[in-house]
Amino acid sequence: MKAIVTGANGFVGSATVKKLVSMGVSVLAIDMPGRSNNLDLTNSKIEFFPLLVENIDELKNKVVDRNYDLFYHFAWKGSAGDLRFDSNVQLENALTTVKCLKIAHEIGCRKFICAGTIMEYEVTNVIYSQGSKPALGYIYGVGKQTAHGLCKPIANSLGIDLVWAYITNAYGVGELSPRFLNTTLRKIINGQPLEFTSATQNYDFVYVDDVAEAFYILGMFGKPNEGYMIGSGNAKPLKDFIFDIIDAVKAPNKPLFGNVPFTGVNLSLDVFGIEQIQKLGFKPKVSFNDGVKLTFEWLKASEASK
Repeated sequence: MKAIVTGANGFVGSATVKKLVSMGVSVLAIDMPGRSNNLDLTNSKIEFFPLLVENIDELKNKVVDRNYDLFYHFAWKGSAGDLRFDSNVQLENALTTVKCLKIAHEIGCRKFICAGTIMEYEVTNVIYSQGSKPALGYIYGVGKQTAHGLCKPIANSLGIDLVWAYITNAYGVGELSPRFLNTTLRKIINGQPLEFTSATQNYDFVYVDDVAEAFYILGMFGKPNEGYMIGSGNAKPLKDFIFDIIDAVKAPNKPLFGNVPFTGVNLSLDVFGIEQIQKLGFKPKVSFNDGVKLTFEWLKASEASK
């Protein structure tokens, strides 16, 4: 079994590469030139191909034997930070995803597995709700939803299996972004105030090793034209997770709820259900408590080394 992985050096991408090779899958890992530090290039099953994803057409010249089975697409500019709000960047991401799908078909891959987001559900709710006032952060979700909407009919017309994954909130060791859990843990480490919305909205977190396991399973057993939620299976109000974080790391900081305005939508708990991927054999292994402790200790060491 052979797989191509874009965004292979990223947080979820590198974890998935590690999982794939541990299961005997040979991987052609694609990422920007100079970005391979998260990959074990001493492993004979990993070959690194430095390439900007917008130039994915060049892959045809690299892959001569065309014996690759799977194409995993993780590369996505602006998944965090200011580019998350940039409509041009997010639309470019969507079109690049379509280009990757077409190249995957041209080189003979039978399946295209793409990393989507639960924000696609949020986008549908917030955009079409009368009087809603979505914040700029939803532009990222619109980009993912656009990519999904474009890829599904194109995949069917080409005859390549499209498997879409909705990640709830991946976290864990190696995550450098300013997303919610990282930011909260850094505030605890640095003794900063913990200010939140009322935190009544439903949420879920899933440890990165479990996410990688899910993507391996989707590559092996995912069915075309189906979307799979990747989560812990234990979604609940965000406030409960915040108390779990504080308890797990014995934080002295007191949470302040209601100090930050909430401009999103509250998804029902059933949206977070992982029954579809559980049917394929997926079972999360890392508890939130254990995952938070591991991430906290890693972040503390990272902060201390600065």
